[in-house]
Amino acid sequence: MFHQRSSSRGRRKSLLADYSTNLGELLSRQKSEAALRSAKAESDMASRTKSEFLANMSHELRTPLNAIIGFSEFIQHIGASGQPSDKTVEYASHIAGAGRHLLNIISDILDISKIESGTFALTKEPCDLRELIDACVVLVEPRIRDKKQVFEVKADAILPQVPIDVRRIKQVLINLLSNAHKFTAEGGRVVLVATRTPDGGATIAVADTGVGMTREQIDYAMTPFGQVQSSYARGHEGTGLGLPIAAALTKLHGGEFRIHSEPGKGTTVFFTLPPGRPDGQHMHDQDKFHDQHV
Repeated sequence: MFHQRSSSRGRRKSLLADYSTNLGELLSRQKSEAALRSAKAESDMASRTKSEFLANMSHELRTPLNAIIGFSEFIQHIGASGQPSDKTVEYASHIAGAGRHLLNIISDILDISKIESGTFALTKEPCDLRELIDACVVLVEPRIRDKKQVFEVKADAILPQVPIDVRRIKQVLINLLSNAHKFTAEGGRVVLVATRTPDGGATIAVADTGVGMTREQIDYAMTPFGQVQSSYARGHEGTGLGLPIAAALTKLHGGEFRIHSEPGKGTTVFFTLPPGRPDGQHMHDQDKFHDQHV
């Protein structure tokens, strides 16, 4: 009798052990399969992004190169003919513009490469934000006016001096203003707002009444080399590096970078600059900003 009970308990333990082993193997197999699916999805996304980047980059490089070659040949022809031409200065201007565009593309690629490798270094110095904003506005305002867009600057009377890499924050702000102008239709509105935060830092925002983006499009636009392929966006040049670089430069300064956007209702991009230490980061009423200022 005792032997039978002992044998029965032994069988139950054996069955329980087998069940536990099988369950463990099943869970392990499911986790492995899920990991493989996730890895494949990431690989497919990386491959697709790389393919799109190569296609976009070949177009971006080919366009200014064709301009440089074409107008250079025109000038050579004029020189060979011995006939002066009023077009020479115009052609030289086109060559210079195409060369600057190529330089910007290469600079963006180098910047994102350094940022991703962790070798990017900032050169910080105290900066008057009002002066920086005015310098950026001077550069982009003529293009905005040419498109008959309404442009407003709303800045606190006194903005703080903050330690920043001036050239890099100019790069961020000019990129955001250029995007707002580019993706807003003629007659639309672009607003730049700059406010002081309680800790002595600053929040700067650029809002527009342009085409806007979905949440998925924002995520894609924030991926290096990712360009939102809306029907409106296809007509504009770009490598898809502007927003990722702007976000990375902001974070290197210890600030925050956020985007609020809705299709057909425009886009608002916020970034903060801390007063001196990266622990002072404030973003105020971001979700209400677009409705209040645009």
